[in-house]
Amino acid sequence: MKAIVSLRFSIMLLAVLLASCQTIDLNQITSVTASLGDAVSLKGEEEEQEVGAQAANVLLGAAEVVEDEDLQRYVNRVGHWVALHSDRPELPWTFAVLNDGDINAFAAPGGYVFITAGLLARMRSEAELAGVLGHEIGHVTEKHHLKAIRKEARLKIAGVLAAAALESEGHDSDRYVALADGAKTIYTRGLDRGDEYEADRIGVVLAARAGYDPYGLPAVLQTLDSLNADSSALALMTATHPAPQSRLEKLDKAMSAQTGQFAGGKSGSKRFRAEMTRLTR
Repeated sequence: MKAIVSLRFSIMLLAVLLASCQTIDLNQITSVTASLGDAVSLKGEEEEQEVGAQAANVLLGAAEVVEDEDLQRYVNRVGHWVALHSDRPELPWTFAVLNDGDINAFAAPGGYVFITAGLLARMRSEAELAGVLGHEIGHVTEKHHLKAIRKEARLKIAGVLAAAALESEGHDSDRYVALADGAKTIYTRGLDRGDEYEADRIGVVLAARAGYDPYGLPAVLQTLDSLNADSSALALMTATHPAPQSRLEKLDKAMSAQTGQFAGGKSGSKRFRAEMTRLTR
């Protein structure tokens, strides 16, 4: 049981690093991952959901949610509707608006999706919200964060976790430094560019399936592209994502090849504007 708790807690921190791009130094990561001795690997959807819940708790400890139940309910309603059209509608999806002026959105394994008030305030329609939430839903359904953690574990400490599972105590601290290096690599690099491009494509498709204008996500990317790239509000996003223009180019190619699939759809602009007045109260 102790081994399982160690695994869940350690992987939880790595998931949050991936999802939230919070700054943390190597020594801090090392101290947390030092409890990973008996961990082997993530197992199954139940484990994924628990890891995600712990990750969400840590993230919420760093950034509070906007204290407006109606606004949170609205974003959850849109998010759940979009998630219903994904490949994993059965996940216990949870959506929340964070009281943060930075421009970003985050995902944690198991169905947790967060969007900052800073990003929400720059949107103009429900279709744009659906596209961004669809992007984060795509990260979850494709298990991008979980796969990245597993990949780094294999690359940085190949064989260490398997060996540790056979021991009960006295683990070599160098192993944990190696794992910490892997975690730091994931954090500074973010997800692979291919994962971000894939999540963009999924976001567009899910928004279209849910009846929204599929060009909502591209519209958000155009807004981001028009902002000052040196703005501190964009620092976290630009550090871990491809440039908006690059993402737009990839999406343009993908959508041009499937024009019929993306015809029609509603923007929901009027309803969105009514809800967004809550942010300026």
